[in-house]
Amino acid sequence: MQGIKDRVAIVGMGCTKFGERWDASADDLLVEAAYEAFEDAGIGPDDIQAAWLGTTSSGNTGMLLSEPLRLGYIPITRVENACATASEAFRNASYAVAAGIYDIVLAIGVEKLKDSGISGLGGGQASPSHQLSAESTAPGSFALLATTYFARYGLSFEEGKHMIGRVSWKSHRNGALNPKAHFRKEVPMETILNAPMIAWPLGLFDCCGVSDGSAAAIITTPEIAKRMRKDPVHVKALQLCVPPRDGNVTTKYDYSHFPASVRAAQAAYKEAGVTNPREEISMAEVHDCFSITEAVTMEDLGFSPRGKVKDDIESGFFDLDGGLPVQVDGGLKCFGHPIGASGIRMIYEMYKQFQGKAGARQLKAPKLGLTHNLGGLPSGCVLFAGIFGLPEA
Repeated sequence: MQGIKDRVAIVGMGCTKFGERWDASADDLLVEAAYEAFEDAGIGPDDIQAAWLGTTSSGNTGMLLSEPLRLGYIPITRVENACATASEAFRNASYAVAAGIYDIVLAIGVEKLKDSGISGLGGGQASPSHQLSAESTAPGSFALLATTYFARYGLSFEEGKHMIGRVSWKSHRNGALNPKAHFRKEVPMETILNAPMIAWPLGLFDCCGVSDGSAAAIITTPEIAKRMRKDPVHVKALQLCVPPRDGNVTTKYDYSHFPASVRAAQAAYKEAGVTNPREEISMAEVHDCFSITEAVTMEDLGFSPRGKVKDDIESGFFDLDGGLPVQVDGGLKCFGHPIGASGIRMIYEMYKQFQGKAGARQLKAPKLGLTHNLGGLPSGCVLFAGIFGLPEA
């Protein structure tokens, strides 16, 4: 089976500032992200042959995109895959180019949540279903991940709480360096550890917030990319893993890791030719909807041995100046989480890092970067894993 490695390239990207964007509608956010990408690529909307739009709740049909961008009668596909929606838009757009159907396409995601009148994420309407699941909240579900992990690997509450607290501490340090981040303030460990409890053992600073925002990517072939710019970024792997939601149907389900993360990562490594991810991956943006999610994901991705991530977190291995920087842009925790845009926002950081344009967050000569985008709950979630790099990587 032929993979995606080096068959498509990114030649332009854009990303709005994430946050409580009372000043902007979904249309405004789409225009802001798309036109940054157009300017970056040196093209205009008339050069786009097809587009993929990701959003979960900010509008229906492709006209959510065609109207504000005045795109003239081209194919536009609206996609949704929970919190992995933007990654799904990017994946489908990439496959269309790799298949030879189009030469230049747009992948874009958007979410406008702060004007919705609700707190957090809205749920869908109840309907008849065979699904077996208890009523729960997202913090409550991911708290089960934390308590199970602590118990399985013998961590006391204090040890486990400090471990996940340091995850958030690191993300706030990184986010403070990012002018487009929702939360741009460092937070002391003492504040994080003593914050109000949301769902034991997850406190306020263990939970990411939701945001308004949009992010966009211009995708083309490597041959065209060479003519457009000197520093295109190549796609090395795109993998999506969708499980049968085993956590809802068996008591044997392991709540101390994400099987979908493991499988998606292994497939991505195979596609990209990565054999030692801890050594070969230069940086990662992962789905840190809660601090425990990031901690567990480090093991699922093979960055840390199973049950040993605490050592790497506490030693600073995943810090900006560590061996494998994670959440370089602040992650969901601090950059923010507009559901339909987050996956492309992660790729945006990879793109800027490879081009040496990440400002105060800039890493030294990164070779490969990984993005990890999770949609759902620990009991079952869709999982995207992508790997990106310079053409020669």
